Parts: sequence; structure tokens; C-alpha cells
Amino acid sequence: MLHRTFTVALAALALGAPAYAQTVSMPFTLDWRFEGPAAPYFAAIDNGHFAAEGIEVEITAGQGSLDAIPKVATGAYPVGFADMASLIKFLDQNPGAPVTAVMMMYDKPAFAIVGRISRGVEGPEDLEGKILGAPPPDGAWAQFPAFASANGINVDNITIEPVGFPTREPMLAENRVDAITGFSFTSFLNLTRLGVPADDLSVILMADHGLELYGNAIIVNTDFAEANPQAVTGFLRAVARGLKDVVADPEAGIAMLVERNPAADTELELERLQMALDQNIITDWVRENGLGNIDSDRFARSIEQIRETYEFQNEPEASLYFTDAYLPDDGSLSFE
Repeated sequence: MLHRTFTVALAALALGAPAYAQTVSMPFTLDWRFEGPAAPYFAAIDNGHFAAEGIEVEITAGQGSLDAIPKVATGAYPVGFADMASLIKFLDQNPGAPVTAVMMMYDKPAFAIVGRISRGVEGPEDLEGKILGAPPPDGAWAQFPAFASANGINVDNITIEPVGFPTREPMLAENRVDAITGFSFTSFLNLTRLGVPADDLSVILMADHGLELYGNAIIVNTDFAEANPQAVTGFLRAVARGLKDVVADPEAGIAMLVERNPAADTELELERLQMALDQNIITDWVRENGLGNIDSDRFARSIEQIRETYEFQNEPEASLYFTDAYLPDDGSLSFE
């Protein structure tokens, strides 16, 4: 696990930043390691976008959404990156916790089933009668019942093989299971690195097959946001600009990432970034509506899908989980 952190502290006024009395410190916790999809945040540092907003940003690696959310809720970090379904459950279990999502980054979550075509798995309908490898704590596995329901799959006709995260892809590569649950870009790339031909892999993105859930979002401590609304909006604008930089020049974005994580495989992380951009971030909906916001009807349906596998302690209330109040309205979120 990578624990190095990196800080930008540039002269904001010299770059034409808003005239803040002083630079606002906004430490930012990721949900995972410094991998390809994190490149936009480093581009926002290196290309001066945070500094132009009068913000000092320190980025720290994380250990999953269930690590990032409490860090923000307790105020240890004012901003973070976490899965929306995990945030909804956290707020249900911790009513009144000062944390909410303010910018959707993964319009489509990366939850997926990755199967071997040579073992007869090409689409959802092929899973019955097969062996599915699933780590019990896996986020994609947590969504599998809703995915199965949406596709009319009888889970009783699938042999579920509990596997560990380190053995998940090797077991599929060795044909000990027919398919696995996981993040699309992670499992696919791990399998190709294990020698499985790419044309023998089917990536069944749950979001393309009835799963209405949203993916990862930028979350904020609401106490911090209420006290620093301009800084939060500036942070989101800088992230959008960093993302645009990486879309325009993915190789440069990965070079910035590798500076922070020298052990990273440049080619692998470039592939991982491109898959995340194409499948999860710059979707057709984002091109039409812009980055960061959500569709309220879809969000309501997604909450009902969560209810299929999770018993709410309190009646869910969409306004607790996401607000668009801090999104910039200057066109910086457009990806036409």
C-alpha cells in the first residue's frame, strides 16, 4: 500500500486565483492506490488548477471506500473519493454524519462480471450453470443480487466460489472458475497480464445490464463545505480541468502519476486510465449533461436497487447523499 503524499502550495495570486485572504488547505483522500484513474487529480496539481483556485491540496492513497468515508465524516479530511452505494449505507448507519457527495465522477460504476468466452460466458444469461468466483467483501459481489434480479438470473443455478482478492484472477486464468466479480478495468488488465488472451475475456459491465447504481463520487465534510463553499466549488472546478487535461493527453497524465508511484507499470496504468475514461467517466450521459451531476429519477431507482440487498435502518432520503450546490456553473463541467 502506497502511503506517500504529495502537496502543492503555489502562489495562487500570481496565477490569477480568487483573492482569498489565505490559501485554503484541502487534504484529499483517495479510496485506493495511486493508479491510472487517479491521474486527473495529479494533473490538477501539476498544471496549477488547484493553485489557481487558491487551494493547497495533499493527496493520500486509501484502502477502499469504507476507509475514505469515515475519514471525511470525522473531519480528518475535508474531501475524499468513495463509492456512492457505500456512502448511502454509511449515512443510514450513522444518521447525521457530516458527509455527502458533491460531484459524481463514475457515472457508471466499474462493477462487472469478467468471464472466459472459452468457458461459455459471454453475457449475463450464460452465468447459470457456471462457477462464479467472488470475494465476499467485493463491491461488485455486493451488487450481484440486484444485477441478477434485473437480468432474470436464478442465482440458485450458479455455483458461488468464495475467493480471496489475490487469488480471484489467477483462479479464472487457471480455469478453476468460469467468471469472477470485480472492477472492470482492474480484473481485465490483471487477467491479460496473467496471459489470458483479451479476446477470450468478456467484460459484462453491470451498468450496461440493468444496474442503476452510480459509482464513485467526490465527497465532502459538510461542516467544512458550509464554512468554505467557494473553496469546495474551486476544488471541483480544478478536478474537472485536470480531467480534461488527462482526456486530451493521457500519456502526460500517467507520467504525473508515475512520478508519485515509481513502481507503477506505465503501460498498464495507461490502459487502466483509458478504460475508466471510456467506460465509467465520460459516458454518453456526461457528454450530454456535463460532468458531476446525477439524474434524480435514476438515483431514486438506484436506491431501490440497494434496498434489494440491504435493509435500511431509516427511510432513505436522496438529499442526504448528494447535492449539486457546490458544482461550478461556468461551463467547466462540459464534455461535449
